[in-house]
Amino acid sequence: MARRARHLGGLIAVCIAATAQAQSVVCHLSYGGETQVVEARPSTDPYSVAPVAVGSYFLFRIVFRQEPADLAGIKLYAYADRDAGPVLIHQASYRYPPAATLPHGDAPRQPGYGFSGLHFVYEPVRDGELQYWCELKDAAAK
Repeated sequence: MARRARHLGGLIAVCIAATAQAQSVVCHLSYGGETQVVEARPSTDPYSVAPVAVGSYFLFRIVFRQEPADLAGIKLYAYADRDAGPVLIHQASYRYPPAATLPHGDAPRQPGYGFSGLHFVYEPVRDGELQYWCELKDAAAK
């Protein structure tokens, strides 16, 4: 009986790990009247994750880590793409798996805006606005 319980426990752990590996972070970015969807799979090297251009001025970067457990999380970055190089103007961090509340736990999620809620980021020079929200998706949910 104990042997069967160990086997079942191991099988459950493998199923959970397989499910976790099949997830991705999907962010919906709206800027200048256009919306684009950016997807990120888990990464083991956050420094190798490149940002994606949004319009002519913003860069957006998603860093999704599932392992190791003490570093697991989702970090979202928005940069102003200046002539001298990118400048960080917004950063949001979430635990993985995301909680049912906003990052500091002080408000419930906004319905329809995934785990992140709806964010507004403003250009420091041109006065434009980037809106985004992110959700966690399973591979089967595509």
